[in-house]
Amino acid sequence: MENMRNVKRAVLVKPGSPLEIWERPTPSASSRDVIVSVQMSGVCGTDHHLQSGDIELPNPMVLGHEAIGRIEELGPDITTDSAGEPVAVGDTIYWQPAQPCYRCYYCTVLEDVSMCPNLVTFQLHQHADKPPVGTYTQYAWLPDRTAFFKVPADVPAEALIAFGCAMPTVLHALNRLGGIRYGQNVVVQGSGPVGLAATLLAHLAGAGTVTVLGAPPNRLAMASRLGATSTIDVTSTDERDRAAAVREITDGRGADVIIEAAGRVPAFTEGLPLVAPDGTYVIIGLWSAPGTSPVEPRYLNNHNISVIGSAYTTPRHMYDTVRITRAAHQRFPLAEMVTHRFSLDQAQDAIDAVGRGEPLKAVIVP
Repeated sequence: MENMRNVKRAVLVKPGSPLEIWERPTPSASSRDVIVSVQMSGVCGTDHHLQSGDIELPNPMVLGHEAIGRIEELGPDITTDSAGEPVAVGDTIYWQPAQPCYRCYYCTVLEDVSMCPNLVTFQLHQHADKPPVGTYTQYAWLPDRTAFFKVPADVPAEALIAFGCAMPTVLHALNRLGGIRYGQNVVVQGSGPVGLAATLLAHLAGAGTVTVLGAPPNRLAMASRLGATSTIDVTSTDERDRAAAVREITDGRGADVIIEAAGRVPAFTEGLPLVAPDGTYVIIGLWSAPGTSPVEPRYLNNHNISVIGSAYTTPRHMYDTVRITRAAHQRFPLAEMVTHRFSLDQAQDAIDAVGRGEPLKAVIVP
Protein backbone atom coordinates (compact mmCIF):
# COMPACT_ATOMS: atom_id res chain seq x y z
CA MET A 1 0.00 0.00 0.00
CA GLU A 2 1.04 3.60 -0.50
CA ASN A 3 1.53 5.96 2.43
CA MET A 4 -2.10 6.98 1.96
CA ARG A 5 -4.78 5.29 -0.10
CA ASN A 6 -8.53 5.57 -0.23
CA VAL A 7 -10.34 2.60 1.30
CA LYS A 8 -14.03 1.79 0.91
CA ARG A 9 -15.96 0.87 4.04
CA ALA A 10 -19.60 0.23 5.01
CA VAL A 11 -20.62 2.74 7.67
CA LEU A 12 -23.51 2.81 10.11
CA VAL A 13 -24.07 6.54 10.51
CA LYS A 14 -26.93 6.25 12.97
CA PRO A 15 -29.25 3.47 14.15
CA GLY A 16 -32.14 2.85 11.81
CA SER A 17 -30.45 4.42 8.80
CA PRO A 18 -29.20 2.42 5.81
CA LEU A 19 -25.49 1.66 5.69
CA GLU A 20 -23.45 4.09 3.66
CA ILE A 21 -20.34 3.35 1.61
CA TRP A 22 -17.59 5.80 2.50
CA GLU A 23 -14.19 6.13 0.90
CA ARG A 24 -11.48 7.65 3.08
CA PRO A 25 -7.67 7.72 3.11
CA THR A 26 -5.94 5.16 5.31
CA PRO A 27 -2.25 5.33 6.25
CA SER A 28 0.27 2.54 6.04
CA ALA A 29 1.12 0.36 9.02
CA SER A 30 3.40 1.81 11.64
CA SER A 31 5.07 0.35 14.71
CA ARG A 32 2.90 -2.63 15.77
CA ASP A 33 0.02 -2.18 13.33
CA VAL A 34 -1.10 -4.65 10.66
CA ILE A 35 -2.97 -3.79 7.45
CA VAL A 36 -5.09 -6.60 6.03
CA SER A 37 -7.05 -6.93 2.81
CA VAL A 38 -10.36 -8.46 3.87
CA GLN A 39 -11.16 -11.74 2.15
CA MET A 40 -14.41 -12.47 3.96
CA SER A 41 -16.24 -10.62 6.72
CA GLY A 42 -18.90 -12.51 8.60
CA VAL A 43 -22.29 -10.87 9.10
CA CYS A 44 -23.35 -11.33 12.71
CA GLY A 45 -26.71 -10.82 14.38
CA THR A 46 -24.97 -8.18 16.50
CA ASP A 47 -24.56 -6.06 13.38
CA HIS A 48 -28.32 -6.16 12.92
CA HIS A 49 -28.82 -5.22 16.59
CA LEU A 50 -26.47 -2.27 16.16
CA GLN A 51 -28.42 -0.98 13.21
CA SER A 52 -31.70 -1.54 15.03
CA GLY A 53 -30.57 0.70 17.88
CA ASP A 54 -30.36 -2.00 20.58
CA ILE A 55 -26.82 -0.80 21.34
CA GLU A 56 -25.89 2.85 21.81
CA LEU A 57 -23.82 4.27 18.96
CA PRO A 58 -21.60 7.21 19.90
CA ASN A 59 -20.52 8.08 16.34
CA PRO A 60 -20.57 6.71 12.78
CA MET A 61 -18.79 3.36 12.82
CA VAL A 62 -17.54 0.74 10.39
CA LEU A 63 -19.56 -2.41 11.01
CA GLY A 64 -18.20 -5.94 11.18
CA HIS A 65 -16.20 -7.75 13.85
CA GLU A 66 -15.18 -11.11 12.38
CA ALA A 67 -12.99 -11.63 9.34
CA ILE A 68 -10.38 -13.53 7.42
CA GLY A 69 -7.89 -11.66 5.26
CA ARG A 70 -4.46 -11.39 3.71
CA ILE A 71 -1.67 -9.45 5.36
CA GLU A 72 -0.77 -6.48 3.16
CA GLU A 73 1.55 -4.64 5.55
CA LEU A 74 3.24 -5.45 8.83
CA GLY A 75 4.48 -2.79 11.21
CA PRO A 76 8.24 -2.98 11.73
CA ASP A 77 7.82 -4.44 15.22
CA ILE A 78 5.49 -7.29 14.16
CA THR A 79 7.07 -10.62 13.19
CA THR A 80 4.61 -13.18 14.61
CA ASP A 81 0.91 -13.64 15.18
CA SER A 82 -0.57 -13.57 18.67
CA ALA A 83 0.44 -17.20 19.31
CA GLY A 84 4.06 -16.68 18.28
CA GLU A 85 3.70 -18.15 14.78
CA PRO A 86 5.94 -16.28 12.28
CA VAL A 87 3.94 -14.22 9.79
CA ALA A 88 4.77 -12.38 6.60
CA VAL A 89 3.05 -10.28 3.99
CA GLY A 90 0.73 -12.55 2.03
CA ASP A 91 -0.23 -14.80 4.93
CA THR A 92 -3.90 -15.39 5.69
CA ILE A 93 -5.04 -14.45 9.19
CA TYR A 94 -8.18 -14.53 11.32
CA TRP A 95 -9.04 -11.81 13.82
CA GLN A 96 -11.65 -9.84 15.67
CA PRO A 97 -11.29 -6.08 16.22
CA ALA A 98 -10.99 -5.95 19.99
CA GLN A 99 -8.06 -4.66 21.98
CA PRO A 100 -7.86 -5.48 25.70
CA CYS A 101 -5.97 -2.79 27.58
CA TYR A 102 -3.94 -5.13 29.82
CA ARG A 103 -3.92 -2.26 32.30
CA CYS A 104 -7.06 -2.95 34.30
CA TYR A 105 -8.24 -5.19 37.14
CA TYR A 106 -9.97 -7.63 34.79
CA CYS A 107 -7.07 -8.01 32.36
CA THR A 108 -4.35 -8.38 34.98
CA VAL A 109 -5.81 -9.56 38.30
CA LEU A 110 -8.71 -11.74 37.12
CA GLU A 111 -6.97 -12.54 33.81
CA ASP A 112 -10.30 -12.30 32.01
CA VAL A 113 -9.87 -9.92 29.11
CA SER A 114 -13.49 -10.46 28.07
CA MET A 115 -14.46 -8.11 30.92
CA CYS A 116 -11.91 -5.42 30.07
CA PRO A 117 -13.86 -2.13 30.08
CA ASN A 118 -11.94 -1.04 26.97
CA LEU A 119 -12.32 -4.30 25.04
CA VAL A 120 -15.00 -3.36 22.52
CA THR A 121 -15.27 0.38 22.96
CA PHE A 122 -12.40 0.90 20.52
CA GLN A 123 -14.46 -0.27 17.54
CA LEU A 124 -17.58 1.55 18.69
CA HIS A 125 -15.72 4.78 19.36
CA GLN A 126 -13.41 4.67 16.35
CA HIS A 127 -15.01 7.22 14.04
CA ALA A 128 -15.61 5.84 10.55
CA ASP A 129 -13.43 8.60 9.08
CA LYS A 130 -10.38 7.01 10.72
CA PRO A 131 -8.59 3.82 9.62
CA PRO A 132 -11.25 1.08 9.79
CA VAL A 133 -11.00 -1.42 12.63
CA GLY A 134 -14.38 -2.84 11.65
CA THR A 135 -14.34 -5.53 8.98
CA TYR A 136 -16.91 -4.32 6.43
CA THR A 137 -14.10 -2.77 4.44
CA GLN A 138 -11.61 -3.44 1.68
CA TYR A 139 -8.65 -3.03 4.03
CA ALA A 140 -8.80 -3.33 7.81
CA TRP A 141 -6.42 -1.78 10.31
CA LEU A 142 -5.31 -3.97 13.22
CA PRO A 143 -3.81 -1.71 15.86
CA ASP A 144 -1.56 -2.89 18.66
CA ARG A 145 -3.11 -5.48 21.03
CA THR A 146 -5.46 -6.85 18.37
CA ALA A 147 -5.29 -10.63 18.59
CA PHE A 148 -4.81 -12.32 15.22
CA PHE A 149 -3.88 -15.84 14.19
CA LYS A 150 -2.36 -17.33 11.07
CA VAL A 151 -4.75 -19.60 9.18
CA PRO A 152 -3.21 -22.90 7.99
CA ALA A 153 -3.32 -23.45 4.25
CA ASP A 154 -5.57 -26.50 4.66
CA VAL A 155 -8.35 -24.55 6.40
CA PRO A 156 -10.98 -23.25 3.92
CA ALA A 157 -11.97 -19.64 4.54
CA GLU A 158 -15.66 -20.55 4.47
CA ALA A 159 -15.23 -23.23 7.13
CA LEU A 160 -13.55 -20.80 9.52
CA ILE A 161 -15.77 -17.76 8.93
CA ALA A 162 -18.88 -19.95 9.31
CA PHE A 163 -18.46 -19.57 13.08
CA GLY A 164 -16.32 -16.42 12.94
CA CYS A 165 -17.42 -15.00 16.27
CA ALA A 166 -19.93 -17.70 17.23
CA MET A 167 -17.47 -20.48 18.05
CA PRO A 168 -15.10 -18.34 20.15
CA THR A 169 -18.15 -17.03 22.00
CA VAL A 170 -19.43 -20.53 22.74
CA LEU A 171 -15.97 -21.81 23.67
CA HIS A 172 -15.70 -19.01 26.20
CA ALA A 173 -19.10 -19.95 27.62
CA LEU A 174 -18.19 -23.63 27.83
CA ASN A 175 -14.98 -22.69 29.59
CA ARG A 176 -17.00 -20.77 32.18
CA LEU A 177 -19.30 -23.79 32.49
CA GLY A 178 -16.38 -26.08 33.13
CA GLY A 179 -17.08 -28.08 29.99
CA ILE A 180 -19.73 -30.57 28.94
CA ARG A 181 -19.25 -34.00 30.44
CA TYR A 182 -19.52 -37.20 28.47
CA GLY A 183 -23.10 -38.49 28.28
CA GLN A 184 -24.82 -35.33 29.52
CA ASN A 185 -28.14 -34.22 28.07
CA VAL A 186 -27.75 -30.84 26.37
CA VAL A 187 -30.44 -28.54 25.03
CA VAL A 188 -29.54 -25.66 22.70
CA GLN A 189 -32.07 -22.85 22.34
CA GLY A 190 -31.55 -21.22 18.96
CA SER A 191 -30.26 -22.44 15.62
CA GLY A 192 -28.36 -19.42 14.31
CA PRO A 193 -24.55 -19.54 14.08
CA VAL A 194 -24.13 -19.42 17.89
CA GLY A 195 -26.64 -22.23 18.42
CA LEU A 196 -25.11 -24.31 15.64
CA ALA A 197 -21.61 -23.79 17.04
CA ALA A 198 -22.89 -24.91 20.45
CA THR A 199 -24.44 -27.97 18.81
CA LEU A 200 -21.17 -28.98 17.17
CA LEU A 201 -19.11 -28.40 20.31
CA ALA A 202 -21.57 -30.32 22.51
CA HIS A 203 -21.39 -33.23 20.08
CA LEU A 204 -17.59 -33.15 19.99
CA ALA A 205 -17.55 -33.10 23.80
CA GLY A 206 -19.45 -36.38 23.91
CA ALA A 207 -22.89 -35.21 25.01
CA GLY A 208 -25.35 -38.09 25.26
CA THR A 209 -28.13 -36.10 23.62
CA VAL A 210 -28.10 -32.71 21.90
CA THR A 211 -31.57 -31.27 21.37
CA VAL A 212 -31.87 -28.08 19.33
CA LEU A 213 -34.91 -25.82 19.58
CA GLY A 214 -35.02 -23.46 16.62
CA ALA A 215 -36.15 -22.60 13.11
CA PRO A 216 -36.38 -22.52 10.12
CA PRO A 217 -36.08 -26.07 8.73
CA ASN A 218 -32.78 -25.47 6.88
CA ARG A 219 -31.09 -24.46 10.12
CA LEU A 220 -32.48 -27.47 11.95
CA ALA A 221 -31.28 -29.71 9.12
CA MET A 222 -27.78 -28.28 9.52
CA ALA A 223 -28.02 -28.82 13.29
CA SER A 224 -28.60 -32.53 12.64
CA ARG A 225 -25.56 -32.64 10.35
CA LEU A 226 -23.46 -31.01 13.08
CA GLY A 227 -24.39 -33.53 15.75
CA ALA A 228 -27.88 -32.78 17.06
CA THR A 229 -29.68 -35.95 18.10
CA SER A 230 -33.08 -34.24 18.07
CA THR A 231 -34.45 -30.99 16.66
CA ILE A 232 -37.69 -29.21 17.50
CA ASP A 233 -39.17 -26.51 15.27
CA VAL A 234 -40.31 -23.65 17.50
CA THR A 235 -42.69 -22.36 14.82
CA SER A 236 -44.81 -25.53 14.79
CA THR A 237 -44.78 -26.27 18.53
CA ASP A 238 -45.74 -24.39 21.66
CA GLU A 239 -43.89 -24.11 24.95
CA ARG A 240 -45.78 -27.02 26.48
CA ASP A 241 -44.98 -29.29 23.51
CA ARG A 242 -41.29 -28.44 23.74
CA ALA A 243 -41.18 -29.01 27.48
CA ALA A 244 -42.79 -32.43 27.09
CA ALA A 245 -40.35 -33.37 24.33
CA VAL A 246 -37.33 -32.37 26.42
CA ARG A 247 -38.67 -34.35 29.39
CA GLU A 248 -39.14 -37.42 27.24
CA ILE A 249 -35.67 -37.17 25.70
CA THR A 250 -34.05 -36.80 29.12
CA ASP A 251 -36.02 -39.59 30.85
CA GLY A 252 -38.04 -37.04 32.77
CA ARG A 253 -35.09 -35.35 34.48
CA GLY A 254 -34.58 -32.31 32.26
CA ALA A 255 -31.38 -31.13 30.60
CA ASP A 256 -28.06 -31.24 32.41
CA VAL A 257 -26.99 -28.20 30.40
CA ILE A 258 -29.12 -25.71 28.53
CA ILE A 259 -27.35 -23.23 26.27
CA GLU A 260 -29.36 -20.13 25.43
CA ALA A 261 -28.40 -18.94 21.94
CA ALA A 262 -31.78 -17.57 20.86
CA GLY A 263 -31.23 -13.94 21.78
CA ARG A 264 -34.79 -13.58 23.07
CA VAL A 265 -35.84 -13.07 26.69
CA PRO A 266 -38.79 -15.51 26.43
CA ALA A 267 -36.24 -18.26 25.74
CA PHE A 268 -34.85 -17.74 29.23
CA THR A 269 -38.31 -17.91 30.76
CA GLU A 270 -39.02 -21.12 28.89
CA GLY A 271 -35.66 -22.77 29.35
CA LEU A 272 -34.95 -22.35 33.03
CA PRO A 273 -37.65 -24.82 34.21
CA LEU A 274 -36.23 -27.42 31.82
CA VAL A 275 -32.91 -27.62 33.64
CA ALA A 276 -32.43 -30.86 35.58
CA PRO A 277 -31.61 -30.77 39.29
CA ASP A 278 -27.90 -30.01 39.66
CA GLY A 279 -27.97 -28.70 36.08
CA THR A 280 -26.79 -25.45 34.56
CA TYR A 281 -28.36 -22.79 32.37
CA VAL A 282 -25.80 -20.91 30.23
CA ILE A 283 -26.80 -17.54 28.81
CA ILE A 284 -24.96 -16.46 25.65
CA GLY A 285 -27.43 -14.73 23.34
CA LEU A 286 -29.19 -12.22 25.58
CA TRP A 287 -26.50 -9.55 25.87
CA SER A 288 -28.27 -7.30 23.35
CA ALA A 289 -31.85 -8.27 24.27
CA PRO A 290 -33.22 -5.95 26.98
CA GLY A 291 -36.08 -7.19 29.14
CA THR A 292 -36.89 -9.01 32.34
CA SER A 293 -38.10 -12.48 33.23
CA PRO A 294 -39.76 -13.75 36.41
CA VAL A 295 -37.52 -16.05 38.43
CA GLU A 296 -38.33 -17.85 41.67
CA PRO A 297 -35.08 -17.94 43.71
CA ARG A 298 -36.43 -20.79 45.83
CA TYR A 299 -36.70 -22.96 42.71
CA LEU A 300 -33.02 -22.38 41.87
CA ASN A 301 -32.03 -22.95 45.48
CA ASN A 302 -33.98 -26.16 46.00
CA HIS A 303 -32.88 -27.73 42.72
CA ASN A 304 -29.19 -26.79 42.92
CA ILE A 305 -29.46 -24.98 39.58
CA SER A 306 -26.62 -22.80 38.35
CA VAL A 307 -27.12 -19.88 35.96
CA ILE A 308 -24.02 -18.69 34.12
CA GLY A 309 -23.74 -15.60 31.96
CA SER A 310 -21.01 -15.40 29.34
CA ALA A 311 -20.17 -12.32 27.28
CA TYR A 312 -17.69 -11.94 24.42
CA THR A 313 -14.62 -14.14 24.13
CA THR A 314 -10.86 -14.18 24.58
CA PRO A 315 -7.89 -14.62 22.21
CA ARG A 316 -7.43 -18.15 23.53
CA HIS A 317 -10.83 -19.15 22.22
CA MET A 318 -10.16 -17.58 18.83
CA TYR A 319 -7.00 -19.66 18.61
CA ASP A 320 -8.94 -22.78 19.58
CA THR A 321 -11.50 -22.00 16.88
CA VAL A 322 -8.79 -22.24 14.22
CA ARG A 323 -7.61 -25.56 15.63
CA ILE A 324 -11.11 -27.03 15.90
CA THR A 325 -12.00 -25.91 12.39
CA ARG A 326 -8.85 -27.50 11.03
CA ALA A 327 -9.68 -30.79 12.73
CA ALA A 328 -13.41 -30.83 11.98
CA HIS A 329 -14.04 -29.27 8.59
CA GLN A 330 -13.59 -32.51 6.66
CA ARG A 331 -15.96 -34.43 8.95
CA PHE A 332 -18.65 -31.78 9.21
CA PRO A 333 -20.11 -29.45 6.55
CA LEU A 334 -18.70 -26.26 8.04
CA ALA A 335 -18.02 -24.59 4.69
CA GLU A 336 -21.62 -25.24 3.65
CA MET A 337 -22.73 -22.93 6.45
CA VAL A 338 -21.88 -19.99 4.18
CA THR A 339 -25.07 -19.77 2.14
CA HIS A 340 -25.17 -16.07 1.23
CA ARG A 341 -22.44 -13.85 -0.20
CA PHE A 342 -22.64 -10.09 -0.65
CA SER A 343 -20.33 -7.44 -2.04
CA LEU A 344 -19.32 -4.49 0.11
CA ASP A 345 -21.81 -2.34 -1.79
CA GLN A 346 -24.52 -4.84 -0.78
CA ALA A 347 -23.74 -4.64 2.94
CA GLN A 348 -27.21 -3.31 3.74
CA ASP A 349 -28.77 -6.25 1.89
CA ALA A 350 -26.63 -8.58 3.99
CA ILE A 351 -27.82 -6.98 7.23
CA ASP A 352 -31.43 -7.20 6.10
CA ALA A 353 -31.10 -10.88 5.16
CA VAL A 354 -29.62 -11.73 8.55
CA GLY A 355 -32.39 -9.78 10.25
CA ARG A 356 -34.93 -11.94 8.44
CA GLY A 357 -33.08 -15.11 9.46
CA GLU A 358 -32.56 -16.28 5.89
CA PRO A 359 -28.88 -17.30 5.76
CA LEU A 360 -27.18 -20.02 7.71
CA LYS A 361 -24.22 -17.67 7.48
CA ALA A 362 -23.86 -14.55 5.37
CA VAL A 363 -20.51 -13.07 4.44
CA ILE A 364 -19.37 -9.87 2.78
CA VAL A 365 -16.67 -10.35 0.14
CA PRO A 366 -15.13 -6.91 -0.47
